[in-house]
Amino acid sequence: MYAIGFDIGSSSIKAALVERKSGKSVALVSEPSVEMEITAVQNGWAEQHPDDWWKHVCSATQRLISENKVAPSSIEGIGISYQMHGLVIVDSDGLPLRNSIIWCDSRAVAIGQRAFDQLGNQQCADRLLNSPANFTASKLRWVQENEPELFNRTYKFMLPGDYIAYKLSGTINSTISGLSEGIFWDFRQNSVANWLLEHYGIDENLVPELVDTFSTQAYVSRQGASESGLAEGTPILYRAGDQPNNALSLNVFNPGEVAATGGTSGVVYAITESLSSEESTRVNNFAHVNYDKSNTRIGKLLCINGSGIQYRWLMNNLDVTDYEEMNALAASVPIGSDGVTIHPFGNGAERMLNNQTLGTRMSNINLNNHNKAHLCRAALEGIAFSFVYGMEIMTSDGIDPGVIRAGNDNLFRSDIFSQTIATLIGQEIEIYNTTGAIGAARACELHHGDFKTFGKKLMDNDYVMGFKPAENTAPYLKAYQNWKNELQQLLHT
Repeated sequence: MYAIGFDIGSSSIKAALVERKSGKSVALVSEPSVEMEITAVQNGWAEQHPDDWWKHVCSATQRLISENKVAPSSIEGIGISYQMHGLVIVDSDGLPLRNSIIWCDSRAVAIGQRAFDQLGNQQCADRLLNSPANFTASKLRWVQENEPELFNRTYKFMLPGDYIAYKLSGTINSTISGLSEGIFWDFRQNSVANWLLEHYGIDENLVPELVDTFSTQAYVSRQGASESGLAEGTPILYRAGDQPNNALSLNVFNPGEVAATGGTSGVVYAITESLSSEESTRVNNFAHVNYDKSNTRIGKLLCINGSGIQYRWLMNNLDVTDYEEMNALAASVPIGSDGVTIHPFGNGAERMLNNQTLGTRMSNINLNNHNKAHLCRAALEGIAFSFVYGMEIMTSDGIDPGVIRAGNDNLFRSDIFSQTIATLIGQEIEIYNTTGAIGAARACELHHGDFKTFGKKLMDNDYVMGFKPAENTAPYLKAYQNWKNELQQLLHT
């Protein structure tokens, strides 16, 4: 028997088929074959139609069933991971009223900042654990201010994963974790933040019904079965945003456990039981997947926009074949890149740098002595140093990492990158070969609450290797301090 997991991204929909008993991945597919389009009517806007996600969920499901010759009735559970912070609004017939305003859309930044100042920075930090910023609640307020006719027809708002669950089942609901990522949740009162809704002029009736993250949330309807290929009555057993789900996929649930991701952007996601929000403008705080009113589990999320995109840019602009060649070139250069430094902040404003936009800076290049190998090493080190710098911010906010786990993605495949981070933070990094879709499928078992068995299955199926701190830390510390000194100069110019 099987579970199916969906990862609703902005570039593609991934679907995984997993054996329920063993947790072993059977198959993974991605739809469409080319990246999904993002509509940008104005600079800083980013939209997708939610029915495009649904179309690709259906085609991915049908492929898994057909290519693996499994009966729909043998799929006993559905898990959903999804791009965070998006907004879907539907009318009373459940039809989308407009494109979804997705996570990378920045139109509501000013709205969130005004609310932060008007409501009081301390109240927002204490009760929301965040600034309203550019999150879902602020995007909904933007619709109210700029598209009042559509807003007045809105029956419910949803997050992207809520919409996919609705299309499967015909039932509209959400989770505490989901509402917290939209900045709709008051952690002090353990309830919907009615005072924020009132400030934004949003009727509480627009909030979906709440269900537990690990629970029988709904069942596939006749129409959902007809369109997707799943069996009618299949239960939806799990739903979470992509970063909490990535942490789940790496068995990160408890205080001191940290999940790291090194994709286009980099993410450090650490678990705490503290409601401290000292760094609420630089670090996001959300209810983790195993949060409930009696079990405070907060995911502190720090994002580094200029991460993998920096290394990819370098590959595209150097005469190299692939990342493996770049990594080999980097290994031919000593720690510290013979003084060459790269600050990889060329992917827009960096929240952890108080929303400053520095751009990528390449420094100390000697045209007689340095070559592309130095640039490759300096890029890997600069991205690794950015992770370490982010970890220092999180440490100042009360995070004490005991274990760090990462997916086996492009950056963490590099010995230089992983070894640099492990050495500077004094902590082994464990590497696992898993994906968000696989994690979402496996999470279907957690409505039984057996987290210990879940973790064992992950170790048995996915562990790749570990990177321990180097014995000689001096050259790493010297290179990092040099990089950090230069960063401070950039931040104050």
